[in-house]
Amino acid sequence: QILSWQPRALYFPQFATAEQCENVVKTAKAWLRPSTLALRKGESEETTKGIRTSSGTFLSAEEDPTGALAEIETKIAKATMMPRSHGEPFNVLRYEIGQKYASHYDAFDPAQYGPQKSQRVASFLLYLTDVEEGGETMFPYENGDNMNIGYDYEQCIGLKVKPRKGDGLLFYSLMVNGTIDPTSLHGSCPVIKGEKWVATKWIRDKTV
Repeated sequence: QILSWQPRALYFPQFATAEQCENVVKTAKAWLRPSTLALRKGESEETTKGIRTSSGTFLSAEEDPTGALAEIETKIAKATMMPRSHGEPFNVLRYEIGQKYASHYDAFDPAQYGPQKSQRVASFLLYLTDVEEGGETMFPYENGDNMNIGYDYEQCIGLKVKPRKGDGLLFYSLMVNGTIDPTSLHGSCPVIKGEKWVATKWIRDKTV
């Protein structure tokens, strides 16, 4: 299901089973730590505090004894038509009430992060739980909207995707010419009621 052309975003209802989602959550729970950020030049943990307030862990398919992540990874490769070897380990995240991720890009601008050996082409988000209220994935610059309003990276505006257990969201960070798509800016709205679990697979242009 096509959600948007700017950014290129597609939705996959019932991408994973309830059992697969529950197994991933169960496996990840023991490894959760406060989420971190890739820092740009001049940034520090102190200056970026509050941008990303979830907890999470990185898990490869091989580290999941239930086999759920391997099954999901294979399905993601088919959906994206990009080999499993191009995917980073899953980043499994938990957002509790009030937790969020301010708007950001998944691709790394070399001007801000330095030279990159490879680049993130696309991101696949698998929602592992329903969320009673809040927790939407948002794209504030959909169709080029809000780009000239002095957007402060905190507002939850634009295209919003509500988390539903087992559903998947695929979006592309790069345009077809290989440059970063400015409309791929996205974030996670604060959870208002309930708890949000999501597994993110970042897919690169080269083997990881």
